[in-house]
Amino acid sequence: MKRSSGIDPSKIILKPIEHQLSVLFHGKPVGLLLQLQGGDLAFQYHADYLKNKPLPLSISLPLQKERLEGTPVKAFFSGLLPDDVLLKGLAKYLRKSHHNAFALLDAVGGECAGAITILPANQTVEAPTLSENQLLTPIAVGDLLKRLEQRPLLVGENGVRLSLAGAQRKLAVIYKENHLYLSYGDAPTTHILKPMIENTPLTQSCYNELFCMRLAKVLGFETPDTLLYWVDDQTPCYLVERYDRLLNENGTIERLHQEDFCQALGIVPALKYDVTYQQCKTLLHKVSLQPAKDNLLLLQRVIFNYLIGNCDAHGKNFSLLYDKIKPRLAPVYDVLCTVIDPALSKHMAMKIGGEADPEKLYLWHWHSLVEETKTAQRSLEKQLLVLAEQVPQKALVLKKSLAEQEGIASSVFDDILAVIAKRATRLIQLIQQR
Repeated sequence: MKRSSGIDPSKIILKPIEHQLSVLFHGKPVGLLLQLQGGDLAFQYHADYLKNKPLPLSISLPLQKERLEGTPVKAFFSGLLPDDVLLKGLAKYLRKSHHNAFALLDAVGGECAGAITILPANQTVEAPTLSENQLLTPIAVGDLLKRLEQRPLLVGENGVRLSLAGAQRKLAVIYKENHLYLSYGDAPTTHILKPMIENTPLTQSCYNELFCMRLAKVLGFETPDTLLYWVDDQTPCYLVERYDRLLNENGTIERLHQEDFCQALGIVPALKYDVTYQQCKTLLHKVSLQPAKDNLLLLQRVIFNYLIGNCDAHGKNFSLLYDKIKPRLAPVYDVLCTVIDPALSKHMAMKIGGEADPEKLYLWHWHSLVEETKTAQRSLEKQLLVLAEQVPQKALVLKKSLAEQEGIASSVFDDILAVIAKRATRLIQLIQQR
């Protein structure tokens, strides 16, 4: 006999709805983002959307006719907004609480990560053509970047409604034929532009991220294209292609859906540093189109982040990309050497075998990332050894090629090379001494 929960669904009292926004998925209405009495968020799929067994917005937001409430809704939609200081700056400019994700998305939700667009209820997308967007000269770009200091994401700029996750100042733009365009309204963008981080050893952040991303590429990781965009002779910015956008031959920009691991796991952004490797591994095993391949890639990325000194690889810096019916691990993004900045934590965001201090990692910590079998452990050791030998070699070649082929040189390259050499040597010694 099936035991009753004791709760009569007909007696459940739903909180009244105070405000609502339209949520579009690939440009088509998918449901409503609701602000309930008291400020909580809820999401309701449209009945018409549910008819044809479509994709859900998120792994954490299953398809159902009943409205969704609670932490997964908050995690997914607040995950579309910037993090930390940028989020507070955005809220301050809008004179809203930084806890009020609904109000903030109402202001900036026109161009979000993935295939999500958020609009006032019943409003439709009217994306301008490329010619209608603003062509930016380097001088104009410099002016916009200065305005970002007072207005995160250019909120309040005439016609600009975009949101980007992350804690660093940045601007989403359209990049075509060596020209930048400022996107208006809800038009999709193709690239993200990041200015230098000032007043820290990461002042060379553009060189730092360019080097680490290019290094990932030459090692065989899937990465978007990256380059330096010069505002003037002395001021480079880091320009990276959006892996969740496609620029078609006819000039239209197609959105690809993506969600970071926090969103997929239903974990709010404030807890991004609590996401574990095992949670990421389990997620890929359950939902990936290619679970075995993606889990190997995930393991290799963890090793790579260790070798380059990237301690900020948290739950929002890994994502799922939906370019097929099922998702796969998204390309590498937001990787740089953080340990060269004494003001930043030297502890890894994602622990290895329960250890966050990279200086205290031993082979048994690494073994915890795989199954407790000799075969799995030997396979892991092979991955460690291969990357420990390849990364220093590839990094030296990369430094030389950047200087000779693109005229790009920076003292930060030597700082990164020193970190890589030290950590690679340690890994090799651990394996040789076992």
